[in-house]
Amino acid sequence: MSQLIRLTCMAVAVALGGCDVQVHDETPTEYPANHDIGMYEIKAAVTRDALVTPGSVFMFALGGKERVELSPNRDGSEWHGLYSVRCRSSFPLQFLAVWKLQGLATKQKLEPPQPREVKLIEPPLTRAVSIDTAGKMPKGGWEGGVPYRIATAPNTRITAAHIEPLSQDPAEVAAAKPISVVGSFPVDVPCGTPTEVRVASTAQRAHGNLVIDTDHPAVAHWQTKIEFLPK
Repeated sequence: MSQLIRLTCMAVAVALGGCDVQVHDETPTEYPANHDIGMYEIKAAVTRDALVTPGSVFMFALGGKERVELSPNRDGSEWHGLYSVRCRSSFPLQFLAVWKLQGLATKQKLEPPQPREVKLIEPPLTRAVSIDTAGKMPKGGWEGGVPYRIATAPNTRITAAHIEPLSQDPAEVAAAKPISVVGSFPVDVPCGTPTEVRVASTAQRAHGNLVIDTDHPAVAHWQTKIEFLPK
């Protein structure tokens, strides 16, 4: 009789939801893209109902073909892992919880029901460059490179580049006039690979903005201040 009562109580508890595991996604909605490391922390908080066997919970992060096993803290309330991804502007994320019930079968659930996208933000490109013009002017002028590196696309094209003055003040227009862009376009920028746009000046002191156009939506147009001066 006592066995029957115990089984009846268990059935009631199960019906009331005493066999569930709750998963709360605590991963940020976005990260600055880091091509060098290429690893992003994913984390979730977990609570379990009374009928979930202690120590039986396992957590995984799913993202496309990726499956990352997460590690718990001491009491199993927090789970952490590292998701590896490069050359993308986002990655899908979904958690899989697997657990056992006391005297019952193994259960599992996905949270959220459909994967969400974690954004990877393209880091700022080169903001300013100084080019040394010490010594005698070479043929064609003093020349230097402005480096760019893209982290969130397999390949990006710099489709065009030109020089603009820092402002429309006549002195600034004159300071930019000796500067020119060297080379032809488009220029391919493979993911994570530093690529230069070459510029030259026929004046020992000059400055202006190098403006590039790309086919990457996050940096469709980018402005870099360049300055030629002797060091």
